[in-house]
Amino acid sequence: MKFLLTGLSARPAQRGFSLVELLVVLAVLAIILYFAFPNIVQVKSDSELNLAKARAEALNLGAAAYFQAVGTSAAASAWAGKSSEQRYTLIKPYLAFPQATLSNFMPSSDYTVTFNGTNPHRVKATLLGPGGADIAY
Repeated sequence: MKFLLTGLSARPAQRGFSLVELLVVLAVLAIILYFAFPNIVQVKSDSELNLAKARAEALNLGAAAYFQAVGTSAAASAWAGKSSEQRYTLIKPYLAFPQATLSNFMPSSDYTVTFNGTNPHRVKATLLGPGGADIAY
C-alpha cells in the first residue's frame, strides 16, 4: 500500500472522486438541463406546427391538382357533400407521400384539417391547432 506523507501523519493514497466533486458535477448537469429542457420542448412544438402548416399546404396543392386533372364541374360534383376524410381519399393520388387516412397525414392528433366549400377556386383546407385554434398559413 502506498502512503502519502502529509505533515506528521501518513495516510493511504486515495483514488477516485470525493463526494463533494461528484455533487458539484451533478449540480452543474442539473443547471444545464434546467435551462435546456424548455428549449427542447419548444423546438419540438414549433417543428410540429411547421409540419402541420406544410401538410395543410400540400393538401391545398393536391386539391388544386385534383380539380385540374378531373375538370372543374366533375370535381365540384364529386367534392360536394363529402366529409374531409372522403375528400382526402379523392386527392390522395395527387399527394407526394400520402398516408392511409387524413388523421395519419397530420403530425399529431393536436392538429386537424377540414376542407371547405365546393368552389374549385376557393377550396382551402382549414388548419386547427391544439384547443381548436384556427392557424393561419
